[in-house]
Amino acid sequence: MKIVAVIPARWESTRLKGKVLADINGKPMIQHIWERVKRTHEVDEVIVAVDKEKVYKAVKAFGGNAVYTSPEQPSGTDRIAEVANSTNADIFINVQGDEPLVHPLMVDELAQVIKYEHNVLMATLIKRIHKPEDIQNPNVVKCVVDRKGFALYFSRSPIPYVRRNAAPAGEQPLQDPYSDICERYFKHIGIYAYTKDFLFTITNLPKSTLEESEKLEQLRVLEHGYKIKTVETRYDTVSVDTQEDLDKVRGILALGKENAQVA
Repeated sequence: MKIVAVIPARWESTRLKGKVLADINGKPMIQHIWERVKRTHEVDEVIVAVDKEKVYKAVKAFGGNAVYTSPEQPSGTDRIAEVANSTNADIFINVQGDEPLVHPLMVDELAQVIKYEHNVLMATLIKRIHKPEDIQNPNVVKCVVDRKGFALYFSRSPIPYVRRNAAPAGEQPLQDPYSDICERYFKHIGIYAYTKDFLFTITNLPKSTLEESEKLEQLRVLEHGYKIKTVETRYDTVSVDTQEDLDKVRGILALGKENAQVA
């Protein structure tokens, strides 16, 4: 089986335009991601899907393989499907273009599941939550899974919701009802693996109500009755969506503490 990792590198970004070329300790962010994915064992080829000449040139400058995709593509998944149309491979892995701390083993973990578990058409990563505040943070997507590791639902809200007895008369309710059970919760990490055929299936599905409500594209798959296998990883990442995120990643890499993301 040939496995290709595609990194969608869209220039436009609502909160941090041009972040894929943001300098992180002397290298553009996209280069950090490319170099990490290149260190995987399972991936045969790494392609950066670009929509601007300046990104194409930057990728070529550090020796990467860049492919133009339409700037009109509505999502990273559609961008990867466009690459897949002209790429001979069995499995595609979507590594987000704003994850400069992605660990090579995260990609390998996903690749192995979809490569060796023949009933799996799509897989993604989850990680146990250790900070109670993350559970109620809408920017941290939560996932609940069944006993076989398939996703039941993804949400920006705390799921499952903790229902507890009301506080006794005269006492204040718990300020953080999740503090003692947070490690039962899973954070979703938006790296995906798909078989080539299923990738095209996804892009042909109409947008779903749940997807529109939560602004989570993977809910389209669940709402249409398909399954997503989850793979629990011990590695974490920092998605760069804001200047604050970018500064945080710069600090982590400057101190050589990227492996401290393991928890």
